[in-house]
Amino acid sequence: MDLKKILSMNIKKQRKILGISQEKLAENAGISTNMIKDIEGCRTWVSDKTLIKLACALKTDIYRLFISSAIHEDEIYKSVVLDLAKILKTIKKDINFDFEKALKLWNLK
Repeated sequence: MDLKKILSMNIKKQRKILGISQEKLAENAGISTNMIKDIEGCRTWVSDKTLIKLACALKTDIYRLFISSAIHEDEIYKSVVLDLAKILKTIKKDINFDFEKALKLWNLK
């Protein structure tokens, strides 16, 4: 899917979650209403500064504005949990092997 379309859909979705209009989003972000309409209409791209303003006004992280709806947040959380499980398994193995060594390895002592 085109990044413009993903960005557009996510801005609209977050705006609706917050219950704000395009005009209110523009005001909160310090950009023009026409710019919001062009972004949501996939007619223009945004600068890094505008992305920061939009993310702040939408009370979200910038990266979330680029997550395709085809990727469910459950999949992202599952990936994070699996990564954490691997780290915890390593820590547990190290602690069971040698507690002092584990503390040094993980910079806790």
